[in-house]
Amino acid sequence: MRIPKRLEPLIEEGLIDSVICQLMSGKEAMIYMVGCGDAIRCAKVYKESNKRNFQHRANYTEGRKDKNSRRARAIEKGSRYGRNAREEAWQSTEIDMLCRLGMAGIRVPKFYSFFAGVLVMELITDLEGNVAPRLSDLILTPKQARVYHKILIDQIVKMLCAGIVHGDLSQYNVLVDSQGPVIIDLPQAVNAAGNHQARYMIKRDIDNVTAYFSRFVPELTQLDYATEIWSFYQRGKLPQAQLTGNVKQQDKPVNVSNILQIIDAVIKKEAAWQRHKQTKWGNPLSQC
Repeated sequence: MRIPKRLEPLIEEGLIDSVICQLMSGKEAMIYMVGCGDAIRCAKVYKESNKRNFQHRANYTEGRKDKNSRRARAIEKGSRYGRNAREEAWQSTEIDMLCRLGMAGIRVPKFYSFFAGVLVMELITDLEGNVAPRLSDLILTPKQARVYHKILIDQIVKMLCAGIVHGDLSQYNVLVDSQGPVIIDLPQAVNAAGNHQARYMIKRDIDNVTAYFSRFVPELTQLDYATEIWSFYQRGKLPQAQLTGNVKQQDKPVNVSNILQIIDAVIKKEAAWQRHKQTKWGNPLSQC
């Protein structure tokens, strides 16, 4: 195929040898299958910010720290340099996540190189060497759905133990090879301890995954892994905790009468104090 302009610098640098085909176009990037010597890999070409469709990006960048103070100030001010730096930071986050998560034992593509806004990484394939399908493209048996659901819940827990929440996890950014699910698309991943939205995001990730698998195993909708996982995380009990998805809800009825009695007692106490002050010191206004 004709070599896309964005991939020409990588060929000139010898990072890739050929472009075989385009695999997909997403809201964040274009994905190509490329040749690198004897290996076949994929190249992720990030789209320009004005051509992307990722909503509320500021929610995901909260808690990310830039050690370069000049660049951090420029990003905050939104100057031209700052906008370019923000794009570089967004892209470099995915590289950092691929490396960190890979070392933590989470199934993500292997990172090879990054140059001129293009990420070169492992091409996930099936047993026959074909490009692995996305989870959304599969029709699963109930048994497969249960197995894949458990694998992804375990992976989410491992990510959280590494201090990371995917933030945009669904059936559309999970590939399935011969060994099961592989998590992709990580530029929006957040710091679990440094982002106030982390709890909401991990709940959304888990709910998205569970909702998809419940098409094949309806009883999964009765489980609440999100609340359980975050509770264990806050108490420092991950990853040893045994997850069940069953969360005891505190459904005790509110004792309205007791609350009203407490409010009435506070009002009476305040009134008594005001009377005491007037008796002891009189009305200050009458002395003016």
